Amino acid sequence: MSGFPDTNADGAFATGAVTLGIAGRPIPVVGPARMYVCGITPYDATHLGHARTFVWADVVARVLRHVGGKVRVCRNVTDVDDVLNRAAHRSGSPYDSFAAVQQFYFERDLAALGVHAVDHQPRAHNHIREVIALTQGLLALDRAYVRDGTVYFRGADVPSRAGIDTEGALRLLAEFDDAPEDPGKDDPLDVALWRPSTSGEPAWPSPWSSGRPGWHAECAAMAMTTFGPALDLHAGGADLRFPHHAYEAAMAEALTGVRPFARTWFHVGVVRRDGAKMAKSDGNLILVGDLIQDHPATAVRLMLLTGAAWSEDWDYSPGLLVSAAARLDRLHRAAGRPGSSTAAEAAVTRALLDDLDVATGLAIAEEEGGRTARLVMNVLALG
Repeated sequence: MSGFPDTNADGAFATGAVTLGIAGRPIPVVGPARMYVCGITPYDATHLGHARTFVWADVVARVLRHVGGKVRVCRNVTDVDDVLNRAAHRSGSPYDSFAAVQQFYFERDLAALGVHAVDHQPRAHNHIREVIALTQGLLALDRAYVRDGTVYFRGADVPSRAGIDTEGALRLLAEFDDAPEDPGKDDPLDVALWRPSTSGEPAWPSPWSSGRPGWHAECAAMAMTTFGPALDLHAGGADLRFPHHAYEAAMAEALTGVRPFARTWFHVGVVRRDGAKMAKSDGNLILVGDLIQDHPATAVRLMLLTGAAWSEDWDYSPGLLVSAAARLDRLHRAAGRPGSSTAAEAAVTRALLDDLDVATGLAIAEEEGGRTARLVMNVLALG
């Protein structure tokens, strides 16, 4: 049985005779790799938790291109979301204008961090028709039902496919506003594909109600609209593994019958501060915009890549940025040295192809210097 994987990106990309391994399992790709990155809900400034995911996803694409592969990257914008609606209401702005301003700041921060522009950037409000089509298809297959203007996806089997028990699933559904206590549901594990909107909320006409799409359905619709029924790699924060990615994949697979929806999952570990996950609700955010006022943006990027392996959670402290800035200086000095060897350059490439082993690649670069250091800094966008 395929379904949602329970590992951190169980897979690898083959590009010609070279394979990029993500936890070891080779997955050959014919033509450009299709990479979908869960983007932001643009209601606040970019913090390190956001940045770490997008910087590591950028490294995946850069390493693929370094070894001659092709990759098309889609990073969505979830600009129809209740948390965004509430933030826009507090600011006195229409949701779409508010989202556009926040997205501008987000893209400015990512550009400063050296994140390459993506090939596709769908916005949820432009894909309402596709969400309605997805919902209609799931209703026709009896994977969804209508109740009082809300359309629910039947999700009783999703937690087991994601490797999570019912108690944990219900807790996470509540945490992510999927309302397991909703009396309109046949099962607490069902989630909304479409919901009626109240006064002041964004609303579009549909066969069921004047309303708006559910979050998981938005990503499923945007990913399938961009890449069809399956992806080669799906990236996002580890905190999105359940419920968001699990339900997104379940919806797509139920509609198309194509499994798995994502051949490889790339779940980047969360950023913590003093042991607690970085989150606005906890008041412990470190904003990218603040850091790059006082430190080189490349030092911030290097810190995000060296604090821990991509799949591991990481605890931020100011000293780590100081250390990253010092290491960046050492890399620049190493790159200025003459010489190098093809063996060292090959060793760097092997390290990057082996589960994105940036630590080993940087260590070789500092020791060898010259072309090898310049190669590493170019691939990792640290120049």
